Amino acid sequence: MRFAVLRSCLLLLSACDPSGTSQTESDPVLDPDRALLSGSVFIQATASATPERRQERAVAEILGGNVPASVREMHPVRLDLGGGRSVTIRVTGDYLSVGSDSDFVRMPLTLPSARQIARDWGMYLPITTMVDAIYEQADLRLDPQPMTPGPEMSSNAYYLAHQQMIETQRAGRAPGGLIAGHKKDIVATVRLDSQPGRIAIYGWHTAVGEPIQPLSLVHHDRYEDYSHGLRLIHPVAQTDSGDVRLDDLFPGMERWSW
Repeated sequence: MRFAVLRSCLLLLSACDPSGTSQTESDPVLDPDRALLSGSVFIQATASATPERRQERAVAEILGGNVPASVREMHPVRLDLGGGRSVTIRVTGDYLSVGSDSDFVRMPLTLPSARQIARDWGMYLPITTMVDAIYEQADLRLDPQPMTPGPEMSSNAYYLAHQQMIETQRAGRAPGGLIAGHKKDIVATVRLDSQPGRIAIYGWHTAVGEPIQPLSLVHHDRYEDYSHGLRLIHPVAQTDSGDVRLDDLFPGMERWSW
């Protein structure tokens, strides 16, 4: 696990070591000056691809470092454990995207794709209480913007249109900050143990404690649509007495995430 944590940190532009200490060097694989596909070009290039092929290409782009610098930034979020106890977790500032800060698209992912990325980076999927805490402590809370349901919900046209709606609402606010409310989250949950082959979705808050989408496992694990995204969680949390692995606090997180 320690190797995986270190590897995940090297893959983030503003990285941290397992103790949470910030690092100033970026991994050359993620050099933002590299010539990479922009978000709009990625959407065009995969317009006629099958959903499976589009997922493969999205995963390849993300794991290859083609993600906005602002998404690589990790942010501290206090998580209440009850009984007067709390820990500080570290989370990506936005949902995983393909492209650069100036031209990117937040990419909906299937559960196998999300797990592949989380496993390769040594990160975890959030649980519902983390999604709530992220929304509550976000630098910018955006309003959910549902689109007309139907087969097109999983189309490139919807992905791009929703991206544009989010960016219009954001209007340049909180660049590099922690933003929330604009997507549902792919989450980890104990219910995956009894409902294998499903994807767990939660969130799209309208206010603190008021998600549009309660925890749902109604869709199969290869389902994707414009409304959900993947935010990653560092596997080591901080307490006043030192560091603690999230899998020790929430047994099963590694299994549900990978």
